Amino acid sequence: MEVWFIIAIALCITALLKSLLFNKVSENQNKLPPGPSHIQILSYFLLHRKPLELELTLTLRKFHAMYGPIITIYIGFVPDIIIANHSLAHKALIQNSAVFADRPATLPTDLILSSNKHSINTSSYGPTWRLFRRNLTSKILHPSHLKSYSHARKWVLDILLNRLRSNTESVVKDHFEYSMFCLLVLMCFGDQLGETQIKKIEEGCHRLILSSGRFAILNSFPRIGRILFRKRWEELFQLRRNQDDVLIPFIKARQKVRQERQSKMKEIKENEDEFVVPYVDTLLDLELPKEKRKLSEEEMVSLCSEFLVAGTDTTSAALEWIMANMVKYPQIQERLLMEMKRVVGDGEEEVKEEDLNKMPYLKAVVLEALRRHPPAHFVIPHAVTKDVVLDGYLVPKNGTLHFNVAEMGRDPKVWEDPMAFKPERFLNVGGEAFDITGSREIKMMPFGAGRRICPASGLAILHLEYFVANLVWNFDWKAVEGDEVDLSEQQKFIVVMKNPLKAKLCPRL
Repeated sequence: MEVWFIIAIALCITALLKSLLFNKVSENQNKLPPGPSHIQILSYFLLHRKPLELELTLTLRKFHAMYGPIITIYIGFVPDIIIANHSLAHKALIQNSAVFADRPATLPTDLILSSNKHSINTSSYGPTWRLFRRNLTSKILHPSHLKSYSHARKWVLDILLNRLRSNTESVVKDHFEYSMFCLLVLMCFGDQLGETQIKKIEEGCHRLILSSGRFAILNSFPRIGRILFRKRWEELFQLRRNQDDVLIPFIKARQKVRQERQSKMKEIKENEDEFVVPYVDTLLDLELPKEKRKLSEEEMVSLCSEFLVAGTDTTSAALEWIMANMVKYPQIQERLLMEMKRVVGDGEEEVKEEDLNKMPYLKAVVLEALRRHPPAHFVIPHAVTKDVVLDGYLVPKNGTLHFNVAEMGRDPKVWEDPMAFKPERFLNVGGEAFDITGSREIKMMPFGAGRRICPASGLAILHLEYFVANLVWNFDWKAVEGDEVDLSEQQKFIVVMKNPLKAKLCPRL
């Protein structure tokens, strides 16, 4: 009931204040994009009363059909502008990338989760964001550094395969999530931790994320809410303290290791090829450009949590969607297996990373899954650094922009038979690889586009290709008798399978 209460109150107050805030928008004579009235929005939600996330997706599709590819809706006090068109997304995010690279005002609860916007996703467009992003891309995600983590990927592959061999007819979701989290924890903290420690870190990170719906009401009238919802605020602060209690000891442990390494510099230099820099080590020396200070432990917790969650949830969800389609369409699985046999040969136990670039059909399978089943239907909201005109409409500085990734990837004007799973649509015919960054043209944007594109898109695709290849190489994935694959979606923190994949795994090797 709380969600509907928030929507109803917000719409009523917005209707009263709209004329004060936006009828005198600026000297700019352009109008906001068209959109439904407050009554239309409220009636759609209240009449259907389906889960809010599902109803929002269906309702926005109706509104786009009525008003066009760029629309304005009001649920809060500022306009939400929603774009579901490839060319408009390209004009905004690529051709005017700097203007569209900001973030909207951060919600009060998100300020707590991000240690006052000390994360890549929440930082405003500016020097702090550049510092965080440049550090991640140059110290961890650069191709030369990614290669150094190959031993970690092999270690996690063995964990995943062993878990699946012990559960050859089971729901695979938990195995995917646990394995991906093992990998990201190793990349973050530099250690191969045991299952108890992994689960503790995973719980500390995910409890905050999965409780976000419960704390949404705290963002409505936060000053009054501090009194009305005092216990819930205390619960949020306690969850954040719990996360700090879990992660700060690992940060301190890395500080100690680093100090010991510095005291043995001569020995280290002789064996530096064996050392792989974990993400937390790169944070220890960062100096914030405005404050001229190093990061606090709590701020490092926010950055590490972002690294772990962003690198785990979307990848494990995409992996499940891909393998669900392997089960549902065995002819696709067989074609992929034949490609791998031609490249790898029958005698090998593993599909190695250096083999992946020789497998165009594998790449096509991964791209088709990201198109058809993007882990998020919308990229993280954008904002503009100044009032700007897009397609003849005003996009105000205080507005919030949402790019509808799912609709772009399923647009019948761009994709033939868009709801079908057809990897062959990505097979290279003209000699040029598909540009998933959208720099030339946006056809789909599962990782976003422009300056705010997900910095780890290359890592995500590497992980998907490597693990999909080896999962098919090691097992024949079949449907469990009497349990057909259901590709229905459910919105949680990301978009997941409504009915998790249950598969019968027959070892090939």
